[in-house]
Amino acid sequence: MEDLQCSAKGCRSRAVWQLLWNNPKLHTPDRRKIWLACDEHRASLSEFLGVRGFLRETTPIDARDRLEE
Repeated sequence: MEDLQCSAKGCRSRAVWQLLWNNPKLHTPDRRKIWLACDEHRASLSEFLGVRGFLRETTPIDARDRLEE
């Protein structure tokens, strides 16, 4: 399995969180885009999405969410 990488610019850390979001001006209400976050960047990425009203849910990444090689 391959480690998932944090979506923060320049970060190469292992992601442990999924930030599920959508832009209601562009996406249907049920659509979810995903940003990945390490512990260090979870708050800043959540805040970025939250102030825009895009953040829908934050969940931990578990083994089922890992990419298979």
